[in-house]
Amino acid sequence: MRKKKQFPILENVTIADVAAEGKALARVDDMVVFTQYAVPGDVVDIQVTKKKKNYCEGRVTQFHKYGEERCEAVCSHYGVCGGCKWQILPYEAQLRYKQKQVEDALRRLGHIELPEISPIKGSAKRYFYRNKLEFTFSNKKWIPFSDMESGVVPETMNGVGFHIPGMFDKVLDIDKCWLQEDISNQIRNEIRDYALRHGLTFFDLRNQEGFLRTLMIRTTSTGEVMAVMVFYHEDKEAREALLAHVAERFPQITSLLYVINGKCNDTITDQEIHLYKGSEAIYEEMEGLRFKIGPKSFYQTNSEQAYELYKVARKFAALSGEELVYDLYTGTGTIANFVSRQARQVIGIEYVPEAIEDAKENSRINGIGNTLFYAGDMKNILTDSFIQEHGRPDVIITDPPRAGMHEDVVKVILNTAPNRIVYVSCNPATQARDLQLMDEKYRVEAVQPVDMFPHTHHVENVVLLTLRR
Repeated sequence: MRKKKQFPILENVTIADVAAEGKALARVDDMVVFTQYAVPGDVVDIQVTKKKKNYCEGRVTQFHKYGEERCEAVCSHYGVCGGCKWQILPYEAQLRYKQKQVEDALRRLGHIELPEISPIKGSAKRYFYRNKLEFTFSNKKWIPFSDMESGVVPETMNGVGFHIPGMFDKVLDIDKCWLQEDISNQIRNEIRDYALRHGLTFFDLRNQEGFLRTLMIRTTSTGEVMAVMVFYHEDKEAREALLAHVAERFPQITSLLYVINGKCNDTITDQEIHLYKGSEAIYEEMEGLRFKIGPKSFYQTNSEQAYELYKVARKFAALSGEELVYDLYTGTGTIANFVSRQARQVIGIEYVPEAIEDAKENSRINGIGNTLFYAGDMKNILTDSFIQEHGRPDVIITDPPRAGMHEDVVKVILNTAPNRIVYVSCNPATQARDLQLMDEKYRVEAVQPVDMFPHTHHVENVVLLTLRR
């Protein structure tokens, strides 16, 4: 066997800044060093785990001094779970670094003229802000290094929670997650305890065997709760006993569903959903509009902050009621329906057919008659012939995935030349790339970052572009 290369330990390293993807950054001689779970001002020892020509990565092995900005993490799973890595930063500092992340991406990668960037809109809720979480059952739960070193032997290796970063078959058993309302913790923990009492088998991700596979919990600001229990195989007696227990224990659940998923992956988008009790969907409300959310639906996971995001997009669109609006990557048509009352017509395009059906249903529920929705690959749907058939848009709102827009889509937008483009992005780096492609024809008029995910490095950014005259 090839002997594993031994990397050095860097001692008494001072963390200098926050880098991309929320990593902590330091400099040792001429080498840039990246690590995790540290903040500017911390003095640490770092075990190098990867070394390249101009940079290296490593993990902190010891803290000699804490930076002045550091605060205590509220979650007992911090540092192991892999989520909410910025809990050790005060929220005001988190917003400052997110603002800097947006500005650095647009200026350093975009190389375009920019107006003054507006101060980031912080989230009113800093904990319990998510409306959706997914948990995995595993018969090989993760044992913390501290427990292994001290010889602590767990009573069971079964657990339900989140995947350990970089280890697909290891799951951290979660006691309390601070991301979703506490009903989520109660449901998850009760199902785990019931399963342990009744000897139900937890999934073996490596060998693909076991009974309990995953659990999805969705909540709404209106108080509705959806629970989707996913089993690897059918066992009617065990399944019905578990679901009956959950229904009796939690009358708050308004939609209790289940799936039998015997595939090699956890996705349920191609699986049949079965209703056990309650409604097939739950509903979110926003400005008097109702949005149907099924088990396969996409909806922004921070409902309250999504409202702030959409208000920014609508403000930038500056609609008078006479405009034709194209809403690209429309998802379930949330933005399209949200702005429809201020537009002559809104046309939404989305890759996922089920999402388009949800978008149409959301228009129907709200009595909206000036929307049209089309499903298909954006670069194949949004063509010059599509524009000729449906009309040249006055405004385009685009909210692409993290990878940004395909170059062909950008070309069609430039050929179409709408007066205004509102670009909503969850990745300022790819947004900067696309803005550079459009710079010849469009000027950036306004930039508004929005924090959707406190305690993470993720940030949304809304940019208004206007046609150069």
